[in-house]
Amino acid sequence: MGSSVARVAGLDEHCWYSVCVPTFAYIARDLNGRRVRGRAEGNTEQSILTELAARGLTPLRVSEAATRKRRKRVSTRVLARSYVQLSELLRAGVPLLRALRLLSRGKSNPTLAGVWSEVAEAVSKGERFSDSMALHPHIFGEVHVAMIRAGERGAFLESVLARLGTFLDNQAELRSKIIGNLLYPVVLLTVALAVIVGALIFFVPKFKDLFGDMPLPFSTRLLLGTSEAMVAYWPILLVLVAAIVVAIGVALKKETLRLAIARRVLKLPKIGGLFASLAVARFARILGTLLENGIPMIGALEIARDAAGNVLMARAITQATEAVRQGEQLSVPLAQSGLFEEDVIEMITVGESANSLPTVLVSLADTMERRVDRAFTALLKLMEPALLLSLAGLVFFIFLALVLPMMQMSSQL
Repeated sequence: MGSSVARVAGLDEHCWYSVCVPTFAYIARDLNGRRVRGRAEGNTEQSILTELAARGLTPLRVSEAATRKRRKRVSTRVLARSYVQLSELLRAGVPLLRALRLLSRGKSNPTLAGVWSEVAEAVSKGERFSDSMALHPHIFGEVHVAMIRAGERGAFLESVLARLGTFLDNQAELRSKIIGNLLYPVVLLTVALAVIVGALIFFVPKFKDLFGDMPLPFSTRLLLGTSEAMVAYWPILLVLVAAIVVAIGVALKKETLRLAIARRVLKLPKIGGLFASLAVARFARILGTLLENGIPMIGALEIARDAAGNVLMARAITQATEAVRQGEQLSVPLAQSGLFEEDVIEMITVGESANSLPTVLVSLADTMERRVDRAFTALLKLMEPALLLSLAGLVFFIFLALVLPMMQMSSQL
């Protein structure tokens, strides 16, 4: 009973042995105008607002944080299907609270059912639907909450939910295509590397005694030396690899490094254009969907920037937001980013002039996603034989390095 009360109050269920205070999640802007997210403990929302003001932050949203127990993620397709079900229930005349409680009884995904139950509980106490969803940011993203809030205000919630389901389905479809295309090369590379490492550790060392003190070719000495180092120093090598991975993870948290890497990737032939197209497709899908559902341009751009997933695109959207705020066209700063091709900029310009930008952006997202799918497929068709040839070359090198000394021995005999 006490545990359930703590969950409803938004308290940490593991703090029963001490004096507990609620944890609030906040979104604010710092003195430079950058959006900041975080958590803070306080007895009331007003105390959190006071603390943020003392730190020089301008609060945009403060809400009680979701409990730690509900940290499991829900797949995009499951969430999309849930939105569509809710839309159909509302369209059939079922009241919102009753529809939410129906979803909370679902048994196919207990995590999502539990979240819908908490949302229904908050709505029954007088909270807005969108505000109740915002208490679960690990399930409902900022794009979702903004669209639902616009649907509530404009009294077209059923349409928004249906569009949100379609939006998530498109995202899941693109992600599954990319992962599906990458699956075979990744599995091939992993298995081949495992075979080569296994050969160096278990197979190659057996030849060292066979060769004895005879003079060996450079390739054989290199192979035996590599094998001996892996067998003798494998704990150090594992620690070194782990340290390199951690160092890369820490370094990638720095925006300057991520910007430099993104610019280098953008200049790579074929691959750079592919990553740019992927970023443009995501931006067009998010911004077009938000604008279609009544989100104002500035707010839609800020949400699209936070969900961009690409540091160069996020910077381009920031510049575009400032330009639009000053009354300029959206297409001008986007063209200067180097991510958008001329035909894409032309479509955005026409959409702005004809006052049909949301429709143009959604259509553009469809086109770019098809282009990305074709480009990925073509690139992987080239990568697969290249990987096979590279791995065959490594195996042939091992074979040759071991056979050459044997050939020398047989010639001497």
